[in-house]
Amino acid sequence: MRPKKRGWLSGVIGVCVFVTAAVWMVQGVRQTAASSGEEGRLLAEHAVRRAAVSCYAVEGAYPESYEYLKEHYGAMVDEENYAVFYEVFASNIMPDITVIQIGGQP
Repeated sequence: MRPKKRGWLSGVIGVCVFVTAAVWMVQGVRQTAASSGEEGRLLAEHAVRRAAVSCYAVEGAYPESYEYLKEHYGAMVDEENYAVFYEVFASNIMPDITVIQIGGQP
């Protein structure tokens, strides 16, 4: 019988392949979570923007606050995860709408 000299080498190579695959999987999950958070932020921002445009179309002026949009036009943003900044310059100029994720990336 011949001694198995390659046994430990095969084991080390197998562990290296496994660790590499695990690292790639973790990175993929993190990137997916980050892109999901960004997509959620963009969807929230677009929802507020659409509500403001709807208000302008119906009432002839942009609303003075985000609260007004929530009450009268159903603008819904997950306020536990996102902060909405709604700044009005004039009633006939589109407000500056910014939505940021609270706590940074997930």
